Amino acid sequence: MKRTHFLLIAAISWSPLVAQAQDKLGSRDGEVTFFSTAPLEDITAVNHKVASVFVPSTGAIEFSVLIKAFEFEKALMQEHFNENYLESNTFPKALFKGRVVAKNGDDISRPGVHAVVVEGDLTIHGVSRPLSTNATLEVGGDGKVKATCTFDVKPEDHGISVPSVVRDKIAKTVKVSVIIPYTRL
Repeated sequence: MKRTHFLLIAAISWSPLVAQAQDKLGSRDGEVTFFSTAPLEDITAVNHKVASVFVPSTGAIEFSVLIKAFEFEKALMQEHFNENYLESNTFPKALFKGRVVAKNGDDISRPGVHAVVVEGDLTIHGVSRPLSTNATLEVGGDGKVKATCTFDVKPEDHGISVPSVVRDKIAKTVKVSVIIPYTRL
């Protein structure tokens, strides 16, 4: 009797945790690209080591980007990016923590393409700033979700100083694109 009672209590207390865990989506295959256009030179970098967790029922979303994983066309650009601008030994990751909100009150867990707003805090170079941007969620019938968005970042907003010698080579605003394919955890 006591054993049955114990198992019943354990099952009831664990069920919300199991339900919440089944609701989480995750990815280690996200992609972040940034593009900077300036009169002297365009700069593009891609990072394929983006980890993220998304909980559709609450809209909670987080992602982490390893700064050293950005790949550039020119090795010297990559070196300057890591050593002089982003100081990736001191600030190894960029982080975002926020919420996904359906624009039209859609149930974003249902299959289809959903227009959403992503809002939260973006931390780059140790400086957090609020971010709100439009995004798209493509929810498949198989439980897979693909999130995409594009937004602008001003390096100076995150304490990234650009030396006057190269200031004309780097745009004042950098366009960032994010693509994250999620699967159930």
